[in-house]
Amino acid sequence: MHYAPVNASDLIPITGAYRHRVAPPQVAGYEGVGTVISAPSAYSHLVGQRVLPLRGVGCWQRYVDIYPQLAIPVPEDITSTLAARAYINPLAALLMLQQWPVSGKNVLVTAGGSACALLLAQWAKLHGARRVVMVYRSSTHAEKLHALGLTALQETARDAIKTVSAQTDIVFDAVGGDVGQLIWRTLAEHAQFVAYGVLSGTPVKVNATRPVLHWFHVRHTLGDIGAAPWQQLFIELWPLLRDSECGEVEIFPMSEWRAAIESYHQSGRTRKPLLCLDE
Repeated sequence: MHYAPVNASDLIPITGAYRHRVAPPQVAGYEGVGTVISAPSAYSHLVGQRVLPLRGVGCWQRYVDIYPQLAIPVPEDITSTLAARAYINPLAALLMLQQWPVSGKNVLVTAGGSACALLLAQWAKLHGARRVVMVYRSSTHAEKLHALGLTALQETARDAIKTVSAQTDIVFDAVGGDVGQLIWRTLAEHAQFVAYGVLSGTPVKVNATRPVLHWFHVRHTLGDIGAAPWQQLFIELWPLLRDSECGEVEIFPMSEWRAAIESYHQSGRTRKPLLCLDE
């Protein structure tokens, strides 16, 4: 292994929130990048190649064993620091946009400072969205969002958020809480509210069938996807990642994992913590 990022999906199981499907002792980390050092003869061509070791055991360790047919080869022009982040957030963004097409629609995205929201907004524009508006918490994110040509509203601008929400067709929400609740209450009945995270700790509560609230999870959406369609997803992802703003990283040696987690929780953080696993 070379690098592995710190994501919410890595940290939530550690808290015990996923105790129904996590049986300790277990290594944390759902994504990362490494170089193949050994493989069965049928996959000997992968030896020496960088791959994403996904859908196996935890990635926060020096060596990982995975099923070779699930190893995702990394193109030569993709840096290791980008490849390490190519699964959790990019795949979630791609799958949501496939499941809820945005062409010709007004889109609202919360958690504007997050990696997944940043990709959702950029790719929604590529998919022909009529308008994309971002809602962010910390003012440190405003400059980047405006530089990308995105309309951005701070969470405290409640009246402006209500005005935009009333004209929105699809919401991609990772926050929940008061902001998510406000948006859902203000949406038109035809709108779709896609909840893919609860960063506030409080999920949106609904008391009506419309506007429709959908819960999205990468794991549930993929199910037991076979090797061929699994590989195809990344063939679609690499070109998107090449041409997108994917945010900056801050690298921590594995011995400083506590500092990496602390960095992840900092309000207004602008760089993704990345664990360096190289000795």
